[in-house]
Amino acid sequence: MNNAARPYPQNRWIKLDSHVCDKCRSHNRLYHRSSNAYLSVWPARYSVSVIGLRGIPIELFMKDIWKLPKYNVTATLQCAGNRRTAMSKTRPIKGVGWDVAAIKNAVWGGAKLADVLELVGIPKCSRVTPSGQKHVEFVSIDKCKTLNRDHGYPLRVIVPGVIGARSVKWLDSINIIVEECQGFFMQRDYEMFPPSVDWNNISWPTRRPQMDFPVQSAICSLDDVNLVKPGKITVKGYAASGGGRGIERVDISIDGGKTWVEASKSQKAGFPYNSDYESSDKWAWVLFEAEANIPQSTEIVAKAVDVAGNVQPENVNDIWNLRGILNTSWHRVHVRIGHSMPMHHYSCKCLNYFWVLGKSGCSLS
Repeated sequence: MNNAARPYPQNRWIKLDSHVCDKCRSHNRLYHRSSNAYLSVWPARYSVSVIGLRGIPIELFMKDIWKLPKYNVTATLQCAGNRRTAMSKTRPIKGVGWDVAAIKNAVWGGAKLADVLELVGIPKCSRVTPSGQKHVEFVSIDKCKTLNRDHGYPLRVIVPGVIGARSVKWLDSINIIVEECQGFFMQRDYEMFPPSVDWNNISWPTRRPQMDFPVQSAICSLDDVNLVKPGKITVKGYAASGGGRGIERVDISIDGGKTWVEASKSQKAGFPYNSDYESSDKWAWVLFEAEANIPQSTEIVAKAVDVAGNVQPENVNDIWNLRGILNTSWHRVHVRIGHSMPMHHYSCKCLNYFWVLGKSGCSLS
């Protein structure tokens, strides 16, 4: 397999209001996160090695995978370090700093992992592949657009409902093993430790690798701190939960959490969301919206509850961890009353990227 690598990983996020801008909902602009140099590849020569329990590798080329049935799945990818910057204000942590935009929804199209494995003689719904429902090899993102090289072209695995570090880019091998993967990013990076653990007493084997992400929400239509006119404002943002768990409700407070109102929810513009609807995408985020009268400077808070009754914790101190992952505490923004226009206005200009350069943190997305 021939390839060339960029000299360093590039990390960038999208401006917040692109998440909730109606004009931009159909754009699948994704945040960028890689721990290693990006690869440039030649698709015709690109292959993936499938190694079964017998240890005999079988090479599959792109032409083999392109012949398989294609499926679409709408899924939210979220870096485990999303909202890490806010957690770092409590105590120092190790990892690339992110605000609330290391997350994005996209329509992914490709073959199912079960179908790929069947090509090399591993049957569906076997003891090794009990679910047979995960997705691998995504040649397009929404409306048949080609997968961007920076997001893993030509071959990437998408694992819906878990942290982005598990959706491997530039996939070149699939190993069928009976034990848990012993790789670095599984065993010595994305694990959540209690606040009492620091780099002097850490013991990686005592924790399991993080897979599902907890229920999460964030306000995207307002910065912290934002200058707004007195009167009615609209609060918009996203909510998501891992493991295919839908969002039961999103609560908004305009007085720092003393009183609450329930926000409206949608996945498709103009259509209300209900987690019980068959049309709901269980792997996708929910966008919320609420109107509120702001008579004075205040703190606006958002928190979400998923269908299993899991709710975001109030205080980031309670979930602080030395890697700064899974900050799902209540999201808070402060607004001040003034007569200038709000900082955000909805137009396609909101698709501009912000850049972050670093060598540590989440490995994909």
